[in-house]
Amino acid sequence: MQKKKTTGSCESCAYYAYDEDYECYTCEMDLDEDELVRFLSDAYYDCPYYRNGDEYRVVRKQL
Repeated sequence: MQKKKTTGSCESCAYYAYDEDYECYTCEMDLDEDELVRFLSDAYYDCPYYRNGDEYRVVRKQL
């Protein structure tokens, strides 16, 4: 069985933000029902919406 390579984790994603109403971190992308089930059931889910939230990544490459 071949494992899928993950692009990144939710913690480093630009769409992963703290929701003050729920008092926890949530994904700001509107996943449809199929995507949500796949995300919750697959440990190696490769999120198509992942975007690195590290603003300093570009700066480090320039150094």
